[in-house]
Amino acid sequence: MTATPATVRIVEVGARDGLQNEKTIVPTPAKVELIDRLSDTGLQTIEATSFVSPKWVPQLADAADVYTAIRKKPGVRYPVLVPNLQGYERARNAGATEIAVFSAASEAFNRKNINASIDESIERFVPVMERARADGVAVRGYVSTVLGCPYQGDVPVADVVRVSRRLHDLGCYEISLGDTIGIGTPAKARAMLAAVAGEVPMTALAVHFHDTRGQALANILACLELGVAVVDASVSGTGGCPYARGASGNVASEDVVYMLHGMGIATGVDLDRLIDTGRWLSAQLGRDNGSKVGKAAA
Repeated sequence: MTATPATVRIVEVGARDGLQNEKTIVPTPAKVELIDRLSDTGLQTIEATSFVSPKWVPQLADAADVYTAIRKKPGVRYPVLVPNLQGYERARNAGATEIAVFSAASEAFNRKNINASIDESIERFVPVMERARADGVAVRGYVSTVLGCPYQGDVPVADVVRVSRRLHDLGCYEISLGDTIGIGTPAKARAMLAAVAGEVPMTALAVHFHDTRGQALANILACLELGVAVVDASVSGTGGCPYARGASGNVASEDVVYMLHGMGIATGVDLDRLIDTGRWLSAQLGRDNGSKVGKAAA
């Protein structure tokens, strides 16, 4: 068995993946304050926003305003999601120095989500990757529905491996493997990660679990035991996927950090500050805190 890593980097996705599926429209100044608060917790990577069409994700229509207003803390990365070359250009005009692109391992999900096949969606990223390489912009890749799809059901592991390898070959420095509908269990999560790690170095992989069925922490632990050292999480457990029915709730960053610190794994994150930020965000959204650690500390 591969040793569990001594250090784990949390990729905080609350300001993008978290907010995009929240019904309450968050004012631009509050989004800026959220990211600035997160910057002060010790997080090294904070996904700031998404330059997708405002028609599809109205919550993030203020992407450029948010990105230009946030306080960029030295040593912290602020990637933004882009769907195509137009989104890339908008992101660059706002000053973005790191982006993320996304595809699904499920053909049915890709069709429903962006009306394109997996291969077509990846082809759209080729010019984006070429521009990013020329501009010296780092690119992270997301692969969704790695453990199941709301439309087709099971997703063959071979498809997850193929899409992950393709994005890595195109130049994504890191591939985030997402259980979009929170259907995975630890044994399936381990098997999927092991298969992908056979084609993409473990050092270039991250895990992204939704907690729809309460399995996220168990799945993360199972993957840590294989050696993965990057975990996506969302402060106060916000968000989910707007295209996946019932898939609300990313795993809460506070819960992940609490577990990791309890295992003696370093994250560089100040848990108390993170808990305070989660409480603040829950108040802004007018809803219960989705973090069990956040609730227990109240």
